[in-house]
Amino acid sequence: MNDSGADAPLIDFRGATLRLGGRTLWSDFELGVREGEFIAILGPNGAGKTTLLRALLGLQELSAGKVTVAGKKPSRGSSDVGYVPQQKIFDGDLGLRGRDLVALGADGHRFGRPWASNSVREATEAMIRAVGATSYADAPVGNLSGGEQQRLRIAQALMSDPKVLLCDEPLTSLDLRHQEGVLELLDERRRSAGTAVVMVTHEINPILPYVDRIIYLVGGNWAVGTPDEVLTTEQLSNLYGAPVDVLRVRGRVIVVGGGETPEQSHHCGPEMAVAQS
Repeated sequence: MNDSGADAPLIDFRGATLRLGGRTLWSDFELGVREGEFIAILGPNGAGKTTLLRALLGLQELSAGKVTVAGKKPSRGSSDVGYVPQQKIFDGDLGLRGRDLVALGADGHRFGRPWASNSVREATEAMIRAVGATSYADAPVGNLSGGEQQRLRIAQALMSDPKVLLCDEPLTSLDLRHQEGVLELLDERRRSAGTAVVMVTHEINPILPYVDRIIYLVGGNWAVGTPDEVLTTEQLSNLYGAPVDVLRVRGRVIVVGGGETPEQSHHCGPEMAVAQS
């Protein structure tokens, strides 16, 4: 592979292994993510999905192998990477306005720097418009819906104009309409700006019209490919080491099996069903 110039992947895992607490989350992991790709990370709880994001953020060292982001070793606070963490609903008494939350994405982590500069205010306004949040930007974030809060978090993550956007379960607790709104926003960003989007999610069906490839992690095993390549009875049965049936019903994917307890299984909801075999 020629890794020079425009041919170099934005994210490049080579022979990557990560062990925590004596357990191997994944080993010999190989992945190259190109500009503008939309990648979803799937798998049961505890499979290492969020830990993979932490490795890209420079918060978790690999046990073996290497990873680069935009040609460099991942580091904390890199402007090349935007991050949307797992959603936590803001307290209704919090007085922070939506635009204040977005502005913190510019320099809220830099002690002593005035974050209300003209350049930050202009960038904040532009990002608020980009995510369609103008109508509620001055409202206290604690009074906003989950979907509105999530749009503001994405705007905050994009304030540094990152080359890579990492999202940890951004669809959780959102209804289908707001899930689609968030996905359309991320899809527009990667198409217009070439930002690579990597999303951890338990929601399979809402993402299928948008993602290019899926990373599936389970029990120390992994697979990477298009949804049609990964979400098959044969592939998931091999990954789980147990019978798994992948059904397609009226355009929806339903995964049944895996031999897991309910606590280990995927999120169960109207868009996806997982049951013990």
